[in-house]
Amino acid sequence: MLVGLVIVVALVTWMLVKQFYAALPIVPWTAIPTVLLLAVGEAYSAWMTKARIDRRPGTKPVEPLAVARLAALAKASAYAGAVLGGIFAGFALHTVQMFTLQTPRTEFFVATGSFLAFVVLICAALFLENACRIPKDPEDQRPR
Repeated sequence: MLVGLVIVVALVTWMLVKQFYAALPIVPWTAIPTVLLLAVGEAYSAWMTKARIDRRPGTKPVEPLAVARLAALAKASAYAGAVLGGIFAGFALHTVQMFTLQTPRTEFFVATGSFLAFVVLICAALFLENACRIPKDPEDQRPR
């Protein structure tokens, strides 16, 4: 679902950028470190949440409402990352066609870097969503 969303948004963005490229502002590079910091935060939250759900030694039990909120954050981050990643992918698709010019070449690298940062965010969000799952009871896994 997320891959399909990225592809559809990228194609729509590519068609729009093709029409309005001259009127658009320069793509900001600041999205890359910002999104990567968000991804690191979500990955760390996933790692700690998983440890707390598994009740590893030295960790406090986690409240169910906190896990539900983290799962909602993960779901929202994955979809937002897919949409915004698709926007940057569409922008990169358009600027790669003008690679010989200086400004579009710079924008291609910024858009590609931003797209890759959003892919990392999507992966971290999926990791967080997976970490919020309730572990299966060992008694349910035994054959009867």
